[in-house]
Amino acid sequence: MSILAFSVLVWVGSFSAGLVGSLTGLGGGVVIVPLLTSVFGVDIRYAIGASLVSVIVTSLGSASTYIKKGFTNIRLGMFLEVATTIGAVVGASIAAFVSVKFLTIILAFVLIYSAYLSQRPKTECLEVVKPDPLAEYLELNGTYPINDGVMSYNVNFLPAGFSIMLLAGILSGLLGIGSGAFKVLAMDQAMGLPFKVSTTTSNFMIGVTAAASAGIYLSRGYIEPGLCMPVLLGVLPGAFLGARILIGAKTQILRIIFSIILVLMALKMVYNGLIGGL
Repeated sequence: MSILAFSVLVWVGSFSAGLVGSLTGLGGGVVIVPLLTSVFGVDIRYAIGASLVSVIVTSLGSASTYIKKGFTNIRLGMFLEVATTIGAVVGASIAAFVSVKFLTIILAFVLIYSAYLSQRPKTECLEVVKPDPLAEYLELNGTYPINDGVMSYNVNFLPAGFSIMLLAGILSGLLGIGSGAFKVLAMDQAMGLPFKVSTTTSNFMIGVTAAASAGIYLSRGYIEPGLCMPVLLGVLPGAFLGARILIGAKTQILRIIFSIILVLMALKMVYNGLIGGL
């Protein structure tokens, strides 16, 4: 395969990754890593390096739109980024020394269960309940736009959400997947945020988490400019398009897309774990 053909195919895959990552809050890594390793035979470490770069771009490409429209909870995102950044540094630091085969299989089953949780009936307009005292003290509760105005919501179980974010950061550093799945589920299921707020705040956060890991991968020589360039050029327009689509999309459709991607990602991880691909 020529360099031009390789670059074009990587661009197409990266565009799809940016679109999916922006719509669901997962980050493009859920597509980029399997694409580069399974289809193009790229070494897993270089694939993770390119994936982390793509996650940063996905975040930058979509976060500004979500913030402007009033969906993203910036204060909550910045607070939870403390946990994800610490976890990302830890995960990236041990990635070169730890076998992740068993971890990916366990993670796959967790993701399948997470897909089931995300499909449980839940109304878009949440009833306002008594907020977490810590969230109230830190002024993390917020509002988001709906068709006929603005809806208020409270942040619940903040310590549990913070703990899940720490785990999400470690997984991001280890696997280069952005760990958006756990960020979205932590905010949507554990903390009781509306789904669109969860996905947009996840998009805001994943760039910082990935940047913390990417610095370590860069220092170890796992970020290859020739591979990252077509990835960046594809992910960025995909992320912008996804941001525009999400604003008018129905929440249930987003949940279905989210669940399908989680299951596909889980199956891919099981496959890689069993055949020794990771």
